[in-house]
This record gives sequence, C-alpha cells and structure tokens, in this order.
Amino acid sequence: MKSIRTGLDEATYKALNQMAPTTKRLRAQFIRDALRKAVLHAEYVEIHKAYVAQPDSESEAGDWLTAEEYRP
Repeated sequence: MKSIRTGLDEATYKALNQMAPTTKRLRAQFIRDALRKAVLHAEYVEIHKAYVAQPDSESEAGDWLTAEEYRP
C-alpha cells in the first residue's frame, strides 16, 4: 500500500477528529474510504456527462427507459 502525507487546515482536522474513529488505524481507514468514495463519484460524473453528450437511442435503451434515476 502506498502512503501519502498531507496537511489539513485546522477546521478540516477538527471535523475529521469528530467524524472519524479515534484510533489512528481506524481514522486512516475512514480517510481511505472517503477518498475512494470521492474517486468513484468523480468517475460517475464523467460517465454521466458522456451519456448526456451522446445518449442511447430508444432502441438501444430498451427496458432502461422506465428505470429509476440513479443518485449517488
């Protein structure tokens, strides 16, 4: 596993300490999970932009026309 060292402003550091578990190992896992979620969200946004720019035709969409809207 690769490591990254970064600084946080005081407000972000305090918020992290209030939200994340108190042990260093669990706090690190909390940060990894938050980053993973942010990366997945950014990927979803890019995929969504691509589909908006070039949507499927009705024949390609098939049963997806009645699917619920996905909201991450």
